[in-house]
Amino acid sequence: MSLLNQLFNRGLLGTKCKICLNLAISRIKLLQNKRSLHLRQMRKEIAQFLQTGQEAIARIRVEHVIREQNIWAAYEILELFCEFILARVPILETQRECPTELREAVASIIFSAPRCSDVPDLLQIKNLFAAKYGKEFILAASELRPDTSVNRAIIEKLSVSTPTGEAKLKQLKEIAREYNLEWDSSNTEAEFSKKHEDLLDGSKQACSGGTISPAPSKQSPLQCSPTSEPNVTSSLTNHQGIQALHSPNTTSKSLSIPDDVEHSVKSHNAGQVGDSKRQTTRSQASDILERAQAAIASAERASAAARAAAELANITLGQWKLEEEKSPKA
Repeated sequence: MSLLNQLFNRGLLGTKCKICLNLAISRIKLLQNKRSLHLRQMRKEIAQFLQTGQEAIARIRVEHVIREQNIWAAYEILELFCEFILARVPILETQRECPTELREAVASIIFSAPRCSDVPDLLQIKNLFAAKYGKEFILAASELRPDTSVNRAIIEKLSVSTPTGEAKLKQLKEIAREYNLEWDSSNTEAEFSKKHEDLLDGSKQACSGGTISPAPSKQSPLQCSPTSEPNVTSSLTNHQGIQALHSPNTTSKSLSIPDDVEHSVKSHNAGQVGDSKRQTTRSQASDILERAQAAIASAERASAAARAAAELANITLGQWKLEEEKSPKA
């Protein structure tokens, strides 16, 4: 009896696998045609942006073009793998383990199934492989363990990482060449080569950039360190007293020096404090604005829900009144 069950399940698995593979192949071809039209339209729009000088918008749109092209290429590889497995379904039925020549195709379909939501047939094929080869085989392919043989091109094309600046610049040049545009790519190259600073560390960089190195231990009495204001005034007053002993006629001239120096030191420290206060107020203002926007959105949702509840209550009340009016007549 167990032998009959194995034979029955084997034939049923092969039939389901063939049906799902045929559906996946036809669906992938249909999606490729749609994506080709969509890609052509997007490339035309980017060419128009380049022609009108809107390079900033073109640099953003080209990322979507690259992702669509990667998905299109991944679908093409998956279609070949589905056709390859479809021709060898009898081999999958007769062998308990996955054959070596089919391991790459099977593992690639298992890896791509949750990442290609437009092709739900791949998930059904994955479930059939899980029923035959076990969960460990599925987890190894899904998590890209070392013992799996998922196609490298599939992994790269279905990656969610941001395209590099070189790839975006190359794509923009290809679009300009395709539509015969005389486009100067110097501004875009400079923008892609620019290293953007981390805005979260801006306050730290400002503080570190605003620090002043302490004055050396050996310095003339006229040199002052802006880090400590009392030391400056005390050293200058001592120097004035010494000068007053030697030349009493120059005391009035020397007294004007510490006032200027002290004023410059105070203005420098006040500038640093003002910059730090501005940065904190800006960050607080942005946080307050985000919270206010979130509160407004939640209030709008609550008001919409209240209106819907009121309308529902009016409808039910009207129906109830109609039923009451009909009941005495009956």
